[in-house]
Amino acid sequence: MTDVNTSHVFEASLDRGVVPATTTGARIFKRAFDIVGATTLLLLLSPIFLILGLCVATTKGPIFYGHERLGYRGNRFKCYKFRSMVPNADKLLKDLLARDAEARAEWEQFEKLRKDPRITGIGRILRKTSLDELPQLWNVLCGDMSLVGPRPMALHETSRWGASLVEYTSLRPGITGLWQINGRTDSEYDSRIAFNRTYLESWTPLLDLKLLFQTVRVVFSPNSGAY
Repeated sequence: MTDVNTSHVFEASLDRGVVPATTTGARIFKRAFDIVGATTLLLLLSPIFLILGLCVATTKGPIFYGHERLGYRGNRFKCYKFRSMVPNADKLLKDLLARDAEARAEWEQFEKLRKDPRITGIGRILRKTSLDELPQLWNVLCGDMSLVGPRPMALHETSRWGASLVEYTSLRPGITGLWQINGRTDSEYDSRIAFNRTYLESWTPLLDLKLLFQTVRVVFSPNSGAY
């Protein structure tokens, strides 16, 4: 992974006069909603966490996987998921991209592969239903993420966002959001930026509730874009 200096991102946005579209009061309300929502869901879903953890444990490797992402005000954090890949995933990917031009092009565009040899059997199910992302509720409770917001960004993706990186870092990344439910992984970067800007400009508590309900529908849709 290419290391990038992100600590200056939010401060630079202030120097240019670019500030988050949501007010201080709105951000406080959103954070309170996140704490209550994440706590409630963690308690209600604890039996599911146990079952999924036991399923993941049947494959070789740890139950959880943490990947460093860029967050609010340019801060870095570990984004947690249920592990869905084999232990030697990095080597498998490197070998595949070296010999398969089509897979390499798909990876460069989406940072994902529809036919990914790294994913375990249980991991494929977890990804299809997005259940692998449930541990991110802990990220929400800790303040690294929000229930609704822009998709968590890997550090090496920052160069693709250009000046729009300022907008991205003005909100906490979300488990779900406008981009995630509108094409999800089929959306390209220009679409991700547009959805993020729309969310910044039109945020309301009702919009967050609407997106959460729509997420449930999209996840269990036969045409779900998760993979």
